[in-house]
Amino acid sequence: MTHLISLITLIYCSCGYRISRMPNTKDVPDYYQMGPGTLKIPNTLFKDNRKRMCDRLVAKNISRGAVMFFEGGRQEQQYDTDRDIEFQQESYFMWLFGVMEADFYGAIDVDNCESILFMPRLPDSYAVWMGELKTPEYFKKRYGVDRVNYTDEMVTILSQLRPSALLIMDGVNSDSKSHFEAPSFEGMDQFKIDTTTLYNEIAECRVRKSPGEMEIMRYVNEMSCDAHKEVMKMMRPGRMEYEGEATFKHYAYMKGGMRFVGYTCICASGENAAVLHYGHAGEPNDKRVNSGDMLLFDMGSEYAGYTADITVSFPANGRFTENQKFVYNTCLKANRAVQAAMRPGVSWPDMHRLAERTIVEEFIKEGVLINGTADEMTDAYMGAIFMPHGLGHLIGLDVHDVGGYVNAPPRIDEPGIKYLRTTRDLEEGMVITVEPGVYFGDALIEKAYANPEQAKFMNKEKIEQFRGMGGVRIEDGVAVTADGIELLSHNVPRTVEEIEEFMNRSN
Repeated sequence: MTHLISLITLIYCSCGYRISRMPNTKDVPDYYQMGPGTLKIPNTLFKDNRKRMCDRLVAKNISRGAVMFFEGGRQEQQYDTDRDIEFQQESYFMWLFGVMEADFYGAIDVDNCESILFMPRLPDSYAVWMGELKTPEYFKKRYGVDRVNYTDEMVTILSQLRPSALLIMDGVNSDSKSHFEAPSFEGMDQFKIDTTTLYNEIAECRVRKSPGEMEIMRYVNEMSCDAHKEVMKMMRPGRMEYEGEATFKHYAYMKGGMRFVGYTCICASGENAAVLHYGHAGEPNDKRVNSGDMLLFDMGSEYAGYTADITVSFPANGRFTENQKFVYNTCLKANRAVQAAMRPGVSWPDMHRLAERTIVEEFIKEGVLINGTADEMTDAYMGAIFMPHGLGHLIGLDVHDVGGYVNAPPRIDEPGIKYLRTTRDLEEGMVITVEPGVYFGDALIEKAYANPEQAKFMNKEKIEQFRGMGGVRIEDGVAVTADGIELLSHNVPRTVEEIEEFMNRSN
């Protein structure tokens, strides 16, 4: 393909065509926006993020005279083909610079917060295949940085800064366990490299959202709720699960300018709702929805890298059975008990335990669990049979956002709660999901039946009435405020009555 590009470039030039570069920056936007009616994000948001990061390092007297150095996301091909994987910016680079294009580098002087972008020097043939060649002046205005140079000038420019050290990212993501690939470039050995300072410091900065970031989080949550409501309007018995995914993506993109979703859509019906991460390649939302099925749809749209994460559960035919109503109300009670208790200083593990305790107590009232007290059942980890995942996670530029185990107590090695994605106390400015679930998954129920310490509490006759229904999850995006919370996913039907009224009105 490279030879073809070169050949076409030669033809264009020999025929008198001039492949132009952008002549001026008069009309260059200094913001991100997908179109009329979508959210406008000024590039000052990312300038503020850079300032927050520099201020943090200076206040802690970390590496005075140093320069932070970052590599943005690379444009990759799919396996051994020449098919481009649809590009999305690396999250840390996005947080600092807001750059949408691939193959950029960036540097920030810690002492004065001067910012430099390094752009790839593209061949003239790029204009034929990909569009106009943008200039350094274009990117300087577009992204609000102090300077823009080419990547082949990096060593020269960095040497002129005479940094005491280059601070580069090096660390392990506490959710994926993946190691962050540290940047490298020819000539890097000329500089003193610090790989120990930056990773945790920038992750900690991302934990608390700025006012500008909160505006984006409100937008993605509002649009995701509206997309979920479109799904609720069209899903009925006889539809395929993937039709819900298609409807969600179409609405979020068409109405909100949201090209991407934050994670693989989970569109589960019936027994599939007990599969926590259903929707993957082996289970691609491909079941036909039956009358009487409960649906569990977990989807969140993304804008400028920031994502929502919302789960709605509802009956396919628009009317809850008594058993479905009990399970749904149990989950909703746990969700709302947690939200009512949230405020700065509250332990997130305590919120997980509150959700579990609420589920256990409701199961005792209904006779699903018997022959013991809530304390005894909690000690036997009965809650983890029916809610085997963590209560919720930080969210922002990543759906499972960074910082969960930075400056945090260690993971708790107990059933259920060991999957909690942070053990921190809540702080103002955090955005976190509240997502209790109540599931009747065969694997965990059969395992509990075989454990005498748990089986003695289980009313098998009652439990068998719920087998096959899958489960319910109710997930909200919640921002922690000075004295409580702001519910970001507020505009989706939540009570049994609201859901039935909404779906029946949509018929």
